[in-house]
Amino acid sequence: MPVLEPNPQGGQRKLLMILALIAGITIAISVVATILA
Repeated sequence: MPVLEPNPQGGQRKLLMILALIAGITIAISVVATILA
C-alpha cells in the first residue's frame, strides 16, 4: 500500500480550513486598516 493514499475528503477539509484561515486574516487586516485609516 502506498504511503500517500489519496483521501479527497480529508484533503478538501484541510484546504477549506486553510482558505477560511486566510480569509479571516485578510478580513481582520482590512477591518483594522479601516479603523486606523
